[in-house]
Amino acid sequence: MPMQPARQRIVPRPPIDVVTAPFKRFVRMEASGGILLLICTAVALVWANSPWADGYLHLWERPWAIGLGSSSLIQTYHAWINDGLMALFFFLMGLEIKREILVGELSSLKSATFPLIAALGGSIVPMAVYLSFASAGHAQRGWAIPMATDIAFALGVMALLGRSVPATLKVFVTALAIVDDVFGVMVIALFYTAHISLANLGLTVLGLVASCLANALGVRRPAVYAVIGIFVWLAVLNSGVHATIAGVLMAFTIPANTYADRDRFLRSSRYLLTEIGASAHHSTAEHDAYRALESTSALMQSPLHRIEHQIQPWVSFLIMPLFALANAGVHVLGNFSGAFTNRVLLGVALGLLVGKPLGITLFSAVAVKLRLASAPENVNWKQIFSAGCLCGIGFTMSLFIASLAFGDGDLLDVAKVGTITGSVLAGLLGAVALKHTSVPKEVIRSAAAD
Repeated sequence: MPMQPARQRIVPRPPIDVVTAPFKRFVRMEASGGILLLICTAVALVWANSPWADGYLHLWERPWAIGLGSSSLIQTYHAWINDGLMALFFFLMGLEIKREILVGELSSLKSATFPLIAALGGSIVPMAVYLSFASAGHAQRGWAIPMATDIAFALGVMALLGRSVPATLKVFVTALAIVDDVFGVMVIALFYTAHISLANLGLTVLGLVASCLANALGVRRPAVYAVIGIFVWLAVLNSGVHATIAGVLMAFTIPANTYADRDRFLRSSRYLLTEIGASAHHSTAEHDAYRALESTSALMQSPLHRIEHQIQPWVSFLIMPLFALANAGVHVLGNFSGAFTNRVLLGVALGLLVGKPLGITLFSAVAVKLRLASAPENVNWKQIFSAGCLCGIGFTMSLFIASLAFGDGDLLDVAKVGTITGSVLAGLLGAVALKHTSVPKEVIRSAAAD
């Protein structure tokens, strides 16, 4: 066999690339966000059960003021993360929901029905499992905790399994998790809101109208929507509705269309590339052509896609790990045996571990049998069940809903332990089950003909 010529490097590699290359490879991994989230969870648990546990608690309760004088907004670090930074997480979630509705798996009734019905089962059955254990007193407020799906963890586990996971199954899990997010946002807005300020709700509507108007006028600068978004966030924060809802509401006002013509873009790009090739190296004409090409390329991307691409790394590698670090730390030493007989813990853990896969699989089977929906191609029932187990990784959203349901106190601690326990077991069960599923000989579509 003739030797292949060595690939010549067009651009010299800076020495710093040797140091940063492993980190760049990790960031590009599909599962990297979930791995970092898992590490921060472990750090929080170890820290909260170490001799330095008091330092962990005091750190997140320190106040921090933003603003000047009497107009300053003072919150604890914990509140800034849960009410402030998590609003960006919900904003990204809203962008993903809008994109899926416009051009993705939720863009038509035919493609959306199957994940919608599966997600409905994945919400109702876990809720029923939880209430079968904890249906009395204050514990009842935690009914929505096992309804959630952590899409980063679920897709991260599937990514670690490699090519053995069908692409159609990944698409199904993504669509299902997004529908789960919609249900979660509705639950937070409707059931975990105590007092309503109509004046601040009016300001929220005013801000959203301003953002919609900017969209209609063709404003594409993210900075404009950022300023409006801060105003909307402050209004929602003072309205009684949880502040993170502002992120979802703002996401639906971000422009998703482009104003550039594709054919014109191709002609312009070819012309500019020709100009670059004909210009002297490092000349003014060459740099002008580079800038024009960059500006033309930016017009071909909608603000929704550009903003989503820009904030995704911040959410995955800063906001969610910080949230895990601030919320996953729960003191379990000394109360370990007693905690695992608590009804709230059992309800949350079994809701995620048993309720999720059972609800998703059962409702999916009924939908196919009644011809209400068509299942993904080349996917069998074992894989649907395995995916349902992975959707039992509630983690981020479950912890978030637990904090809304129980505030501070013992019930929040046991709900956290239940969330972490159920999520870990569901993830392991889903990974093992999915690893041992083979390419199906018969697809689920044939079930409708039985």
